Amino acid sequence: MKNSSLKDIQIIDIPVIVDEEGRGKLSVIEKDIIPFKIERVYYLYDVPSDAYRGGHAHKELIQLLIPLSGSFDVKLEDGRSTEVVRLNKPNKGLLIPTGIWRELENFSAGAVCLVLASNEFNEADYIWDYDTFIDLKKS
Repeated sequence: MKNSSLKDIQIIDIPVIVDEEGRGKLSVIEKDIIPFKIERVYYLYDVPSDAYRGGHAHKELIQLLIPLSGSFDVKLEDGRSTEVVRLNKPNKGLLIPTGIWRELENFSAGAVCLVLASNEFNEADYIWDYDTFIDLKKS
């Protein structure tokens, strides 16, 4: 696991194309926007406002979280410090490198979180236990 810190987290600007005839906006994510090849895509929706998602870190996986609709908070920890990032704009994505603990919470009604991932699902890549995460960060 890379020893990433909160300084490695980035907000990625996703280009927006505005239709001149007032028919809405279009955002496109191409290979030069994010620093990894997309191997998996999934999305979270219908999350109750008092529930949370995540509660883990990854050894190898990199993710880009995009709030397609609504808003939610992402609590991030690197073993030394904590930061909360509010995501509420569909043209702003949160890039989370390996080795960062994350919890998604405070979902607004109708919120949709799109996740672009650098690898396919691999249960062995997940660190589900917070104490194990802290121990790995210290080593």
